[in-house]
Amino acid sequence: MADLISVQAPPRSAADFFSDPLDTHPLWFKPSLFLSSTFDSESYVSELRTFVPFDTLRSELQAHLAALHHELVDLINRDYADFVNLSTKLVDVDAAVVRMRAPLVELREKIDQYRGSVDRSLVALKNGLKQRSEAASARETLELLLDTFHVVSKVEKLIKELPSVPADWSNGDVNLAERNSMSNGVSAPLVENGTNLRETQSMLLERIASEMNRLKFYIAHAQNLPFIENMEKRIQSASLLLDASLGHCFTDGLEHQDANAIYNCLRAYAAIDNTRSAEEIFRTTIVAPLIQKIIPHDMSAVIAGSSRDELENDYQQIKQCVDKDFKFLLEISSTENSGLHVFDFLANSILKEVLSAIQKGKPGAFSPGRPKEFLKNYKSSLDFLAHLEGYCPSRSAVAKFRAEAVYVEFMKQWNIGVYFSLRFQEIAGALDSALTATSLVSVQNIHSGEGISLKLTLKQSVTLLESLRSCWREDILVLSCTDKFLRLSLQLLSRYSNWLSSGLAARKMGNTGSSSGFEWVVSAVPDDFIYIIHDVNCLVKEVCGGYLERVLELLSSCSADVLDSVKQSILQGGRSLMDLVPLVINTIIEALVEKSVEDLRQLKGITATYRMTNKPLPVRHSPYVSVVLRPLKALLDGERATAYLTTESRNELLLGAATEITGRYYELAADLVSVARKTESSLQRIRQGAQRRAGASSDVSDHNVSDTDKICMQLFLDIQEYGRNLSALGVEAANIPAYRSLWQCVAPPDRQNKITF
Repeated sequence: MADLISVQAPPRSAADFFSDPLDTHPLWFKPSLFLSSTFDSESYVSELRTFVPFDTLRSELQAHLAALHHELVDLINRDYADFVNLSTKLVDVDAAVVRMRAPLVELREKIDQYRGSVDRSLVALKNGLKQRSEAASARETLELLLDTFHVVSKVEKLIKELPSVPADWSNGDVNLAERNSMSNGVSAPLVENGTNLRETQSMLLERIASEMNRLKFYIAHAQNLPFIENMEKRIQSASLLLDASLGHCFTDGLEHQDANAIYNCLRAYAAIDNTRSAEEIFRTTIVAPLIQKIIPHDMSAVIAGSSRDELENDYQQIKQCVDKDFKFLLEISSTENSGLHVFDFLANSILKEVLSAIQKGKPGAFSPGRPKEFLKNYKSSLDFLAHLEGYCPSRSAVAKFRAEAVYVEFMKQWNIGVYFSLRFQEIAGALDSALTATSLVSVQNIHSGEGISLKLTLKQSVTLLESLRSCWREDILVLSCTDKFLRLSLQLLSRYSNWLSSGLAARKMGNTGSSSGFEWVVSAVPDDFIYIIHDVNCLVKEVCGGYLERVLELLSSCSADVLDSVKQSILQGGRSLMDLVPLVINTIIEALVEKSVEDLRQLKGITATYRMTNKPLPVRHSPYVSVVLRPLKALLDGERATAYLTTESRNELLLGAATEITGRYYELAADLVSVARKTESSLQRIRQGAQRRAGASSDVSDHNVSDTDKICMQLFLDIQEYGRNLSALGVEAANIPAYRSLWQCVAPPDRQNKITF
């Protein structure tokens, strides 16, 4: 029976015996993916289409389908008996289904009935809860309205119980027993304790303020209700009466410095969240009269002979007032755990009045147009603010004081940006004016602020040092602008370096016209550049030494990273100056070489001296040799070089000039010898040709010395003298490569290997 069900298997070719098995698939085809629960045919095909053709994919899927069919047939054939018996066991299935369906339908009906009952109960429960919630809300609103009404009535009653204010309050205590209007329960104990009327009123006002704070809470939770709107006039009237009574009591307490009354009034102001009124009353009652005596709004009241806009003396008097007349209230408001930290009398009373007085009485104090006076007033103001901050009990109080709008406004009055701009123009302008001069200006020695003599020789260098020091002078520097003054210092160094390097470059390129801005470098002689070398060395020593220490001392409060950055930036500026010294030395060398080359050009006359003449071999050097090194010797032996050149710079200049002059000497001598030999060779060929045409003997005076030999001998004598002159200056000629090449060029064959003079 197993043979009845079969599937025609694909024919196997002869090559299949040696090929891969039939179920072998390419690496990109993974049948296991079809069994995944997240398998998606579209995404599977879209992923394979990028590198597998559709025909190949279709063929592979068809092959896989055929394999699955073949496997299914194998399974059926293997268990064919069970497969056939399966149909015989499925007998009377419909009847069994009918029997099972009846109890299920009955169960479903019961469940539906229970669900309907539960839903009805849930709706009824929700309705009940909603009604209960509405009732509770209505009850809360009613209780809130009743509480509001009771509080308003209580406030009105307490306000009526406030003692009347007789004109003789200032005379001291009043016996409360004589006042029939005092009907509250605290009167008798207060009388027995001898409490004055002012303190009693302040205590009652504090109680009223507490009730008003409670009333505000109720109103905030019962807005837009008709009952509250109807009571709005009563509430507003009570609030106005409270503010008026509290203001009068607080003013009276301030005038008599009654600590208990002031304390109670401040607590009342804090309770109704009306701190600004207390601060304003203190300002107008106590602070303003005293400040206006010190800084009158009418400038005609200023003492004759005093500085119109100077603030230092005014601040000293204000400090005395703070310590004498304002301190009592500041101490009360800073009482620990009193809840009075919400007041800021320092900013909103004292500083506010001081700012107003300065703006009206001395508006010129804020003007940066006079930088010296402006800075003095600014530093005095900072000192005054520091004095006020001394009354802050904690760091958080200091932070709060600085965050107040009045403090910010006070600091905005000091336009430090404009002040720095003016100082920038003053300092940078002085240096720029000195650097735009048409010549180098020598000056007498100056002395540093530390007493160390700096022998600067040029006005440009002196101006640079003065400008650098001005950036950090006490009467110029503003600590809040130290970054700008540091940048200005570095800009000054850069400006000087650029002035010098650009001038030297223009001199070398020949771009030194009258309008180029480098006229000074045209008129400068080598001796002037000695001044520059000396000044640069002195400036570098000062910038990287005492000047750097001064700057770091002023910034000692900064972090280590900031100090390191400042140090490295200033040292970099000093190094940029030091890098100019080799350029200046090269400029001197170029000027000396030009003068020496003018004398070296005389060696061209040696050719005319010995060409086509019968002069004997020379026995002494040429006269020009003695003057070739004369400019260099004159410079080194001069007064400026002796006084201002360091040994290191002197040796560098000497060796560099000697090397350059010797190199030019070699170029001229080698060219002269080459031309002489070529000329002699040409003449020799002409003579030999003429003699062959004349039939004469080709034997010429072989034993005579040629003109080229005479020229070389003269040059040899000259370079020997030149070498002796170098030795006199302290330079070993044999150590100069150009001199060795020159020796090899003109020395006789027997003297080639050893250089001797």
